[in-house]
Amino acid sequence: MVKLIHTLADHSDDVNCCAFSSSLLATSSLDKTIRLYSLSDFTELPLSPLKFHTYAVHCCCFSPSGHILASCSTDGTTALWNTQNGQMLAVMEQPSGSPVRVCRFSPDSTRLVSGAADGTVVLWNAQSYKLHRSGSVKDGSLVACAFSPNGIIFVTGSSCGDLTVWDDKMRCLYSEKAHDLGITCCDFSSQPVSDGEHGVQFFRLASCGQDCQIKIWVVSFTHILGFELKYKSTLYGHCAPVLACAFSHNGQLLVSGSVDKSVIVYDTNTENILHTLTQHTRYVTTCAFAPNILLLATGSMDKTVNIWQFDMERLCQARSAEDHLKHFPEDWLEDDVSAWLCAQDLKDLVDIFKMNNIDGRELLNLTKESLADDLKIESLGLRNKVLRKIEELRTKVKTLSSEIPDEFICPITRELMQDPVIASVECYLWTSSVGRGYVAPEVLGLLCPFPRTTDGYSYEKEAIENWISKKKRTSPMTNLVLPSTVLTPNRTLKMAINRWLETYQK
Repeated sequence: MVKLIHTLADHSDDVNCCAFSSSLLATSSLDKTIRLYSLSDFTELPLSPLKFHTYAVHCCCFSPSGHILASCSTDGTTALWNTQNGQMLAVMEQPSGSPVRVCRFSPDSTRLVSGAADGTVVLWNAQSYKLHRSGSVKDGSLVACAFSPNGIIFVTGSSCGDLTVWDDKMRCLYSEKAHDLGITCCDFSSQPVSDGEHGVQFFRLASCGQDCQIKIWVVSFTHILGFELKYKSTLYGHCAPVLACAFSHNGQLLVSGSVDKSVIVYDTNTENILHTLTQHTRYVTTCAFAPNILLLATGSMDKTVNIWQFDMERLCQARSAEDHLKHFPEDWLEDDVSAWLCAQDLKDLVDIFKMNNIDGRELLNLTKESLADDLKIESLGLRNKVLRKIEELRTKVKTLSSEIPDEFICPITRELMQDPVIASVECYLWTSSVGRGYVAPEVLGLLCPFPRTTDGYSYEKEAIENWISKKKRTSPMTNLVLPSTVLTPNRTLKMAINRWLETYQK
């Protein structure tokens, strides 16, 4: 599905950024240079490397036409380059002189944003190279930036974790604490989620951070209400800070790079992991998709840039398999059953099964009689084939159920957890001359209290929420009082379950 087709190893220090135009790949590095490569054969251009910056080059980006390349550096400047001859067009100095960490062109190429370590953000006129407007965030360094596909707004991310929305007049429209430990990157999908009624457009925005998470937001634009930013979901998979994220040109894929040295490819529709790439030997600092083809570049502190190519046919097959195996068969919806029938070369039966509302549970209970009498499948051979496939599915379910590790089972539902969370209980840690342990508040006595916040068990989120909603303010397992209804995602357990499921699906 994903094939490593080339590795670039020309930089002498950490690779900080990579960016594509329709014909070129640019990479920037801690070694103070920017390098340019042809996409036809990945050879370095004669005009490369580009040298001007006196300190590390943190970011580089192409204008939408690909004729201009911007680069920004610790030296406090943003440089513009002619990509056809390598000549420098302009040097724009950050007014504060602070190190510039990120730069981005607007979709119409008329504006360029640069964000600095002191929190200042500057909107430049990309044609006159003059400062247009400037502003600043309340706290932290500006480390991430992305323009909406329609160019109406742009979003910045700070090292303090704030996601801030600006308009083209540099007015701060909205700010939200998106990642507790700091944002590292953000990116808009260029493809609308859908065109709603009354002229509403919806776009996906991804942000990632030091909290090891990738968050998906939906941004809507209306003529009357302007824009609205809503949190949609959180993607897990990395076990260390996530340093980069990027959408594919068609909006179907999202990739992320992490301190855990891995690159994860997600399906943006299902939000499932399609592939994990582990070829880099140090932190993955940057990732970027080509604008017209499914070509991915990933850069790392190992001083290399890997170029990956996607096999669309295998990608679609993987997505189809993911769709109908993402739940246990007894939890399948009617569409999941339809996908399963197609995978078993039984697509002629899809309409019959849909007409009879056959979901996963009904599928597993089908018999020779029900296929003939209820579903009216007249062919004996076809009925036998369906029964064989169902029996194979039953065997797989039985085998899978018997092999599920106990720690993956929710204590309430006794089923495999999909969204494990940890609940809090009111316990206290005590110490004495004979040892240490946990006691409930009612027997605390003269012991010195130190609050503890978990009961040691994880639960399916929906199940524990239902438990709490019935006013049961005690732990389902220990019967200790719950001082808080706040539920904490168990990311480590979810990653373990996902890895186990991936092994099962193979």
